[in-house]
This record gives sequence, structure tokens and C-alpha cells, in this order.
Amino acid sequence: MIDLHSHTTASDGQHPPEELLALAAAAGVTVLAVTDHDTVAGLAAAQEAARARGLELVPGIELSAFVHGREAHILGHFLRPEDPDLSQFADKLRTERETRMGLMVEKMKKLGFPVRMEDVYAIAGEAHLGRPHLARVLVEKGWCVDTKEAFDRFLGDGRPAWVDRYRLEGVDAIRLIRQAGGTATLAHPGTSKMNRPEIESLAKAGLTGLEVFHSDHNPSVREKYLALAKEFNLVPTAGSDFHGEKVAPGRHLGTASMPPELFAQLRSRAGRA
Repeated sequence: MIDLHSHTTASDGQHPPEELLALAAAAGVTVLAVTDHDTVAGLAAAQEAARARGLELVPGIELSAFVHGREAHILGHFLRPEDPDLSQFADKLRTERETRMGLMVEKMKKLGFPVRMEDVYAIAGEAHLGRPHLARVLVEKGWCVDTKEAFDRFLGDGRPAWVDRYRLEGVDAIRLIRQAGGTATLAHPGTSKMNRPEIESLAKAGLTGLEVFHSDHNPSVREKYLALAKEFNLVPTAGSDFHGEKVAPGRHLGTASMPPELFAQLRSRAGRA
């Protein structure tokens, strides 16, 4: 069972790397990619935990980017975590995320909800700050019933406490991943509503894969993106996009998998600048 999309407490996941790998093993996953948002901080601990449990770990990342003005997430797989450009970019994004979170917290205060940065840090720990951390604060304080309501009412794009983020272009995200020796895959294109023009432009920029088999994709969506993957010579990949039940209810490790031959194709394209 090959699952190429998961998150730890290094970004907005619920579980630290050791727990994530234990859950993956219990779910029958044999190959797992840890793809935290804009950071590789959890990979060293994940690699140790994977070895201890006899799993193959694919070192990864998930970069938030924009394509034709639309937000897109680009997964990196098989990359070198120690790549200096990647590390420098992650440090830059950490600072940007902290600034953005401070602005969102101030907006929540103006809306009448006495949120503190200390509350967010209590949830996030050492992780790169993200909206799901603030969403969990709103749930724990009893102001929202779940994280979905928090996004729908306050934190989603254009909602009252939303603050725009640093805009990394999709072609630059691909370049960063490829320079670090990795393959670049467009995550959950159905959820992000990526269509043919966006995918074509990314393919021309060096995109390697398309996450066809995702937890949120129904059969008709999978068929649509399978056809686009074939058209643009992209490897169809699979990922549960697991964050943990408190963060993303209903997504479970191993619910999306891919054939070993497709995984081998993806691996064979790693390191090609």
C-alpha cells in the first residue's frame, strides 16, 4: 500500500512523526511520504520511525503556490531535505506564516473572539503555523463545532479573518523541488479545481505527477484527471492527505494507493533537473 501524502506536527498534522508511522504501519501502509506544508523539519524523525517499523519513507514536502492566479499545492517527493535553497525557503516561509497568523489573530479579536497567539502556539508547538492551528483553537474554545465551521465562517479564503499569503508561483515551486532532486506532483487537483490550462502550464514547467487517487476524489474526478495525466505524460499518484481526525476528519491512511509500477515510474524521474 503506497500513500504519498501525509502530514505531521511539523506543519498542521495532529500526530508527531513517530505516531504517524505507527498509524501507517497499523493501516497496512508499506510506503509513506511525509509531505508537511513548506517544511522538511519532520523528516529526520520520520525516517528513524520508518526504519524501526520496516516501512519505506519517501522524503517530501507540500508547497503552496499559485497557477494563473489560482491556489495550487505542489508535492515534492524523493527530495534532499538538506538542500540549501529548500532550507532557506522553508525558513522564509516560517517567518511569513508567523506574521500572517498574528494578523489573523488580530482580526479574530476585532470580531469579538479573544484569541491569543499563545493559544495558537499551544496547539502548534514548534510547527510552521497554519490556519488549521487557529481553527483548532476556535474549536477548543467552543466558538466553532469543528474545523470546517472555523474555515467556513472565519478562516477560509475571503472570510472575515482571512489574510492573504506569500504568493509562490507554481513554476517556481516546481523549480525548487526539482533542484532539490525531487519530483513535483500537483496535489488534489479536483479539490483545487485545477483544469487543463493550469495543468498544461505546469507540465511544461517540469511537473512530474498528478495526484489522481486522493481521498476527496470520487470516481468521475479520478477518471478526468487520469485522462489529463495520460495526455501530459504525468505519473498518476495516490495520497490520503492524512492530517489526523482532529484536523481533517474522514481522511484515513492508506485509503488512497497506487500500483507499484507507477511508484517506480515516479521514482525513476527523481533527480532530473
